[in-house]
Amino acid sequence: MQTAALVLGIVSLVIAVGGGAAGMGWIGSICGILAIIFGALGMKAGGPQRKTAKTGLILGIVALCWGLIVTVACLACIGAGAGIGAGLGLFD
Repeated sequence: MQTAALVLGIVSLVIAVGGGAAGMGWIGSICGILAIIFGALGMKAGGPQRKTAKTGLILGIVALCWGLIVTVACLACIGAGAGIGAGLGLFD
């Protein structure tokens, strides 16, 4: 569980930051949710890899927040562009 949390945390952060510009920040958010779940389960289990689980948990939280912010920003940009296009009569 601990290693899965760390790997998912790293992958989610890379996808949320890198893929956010391409409108794929939501995929990073999904991986971030999984990293949070696995990190919480790994911390609960304890053991020598507790720090690994904590790192995955933190990376998952950061990626989830970043992915949501980028996704909302992309949707707002698309909505603004559609509003401008409608105002100019492009969709008539």
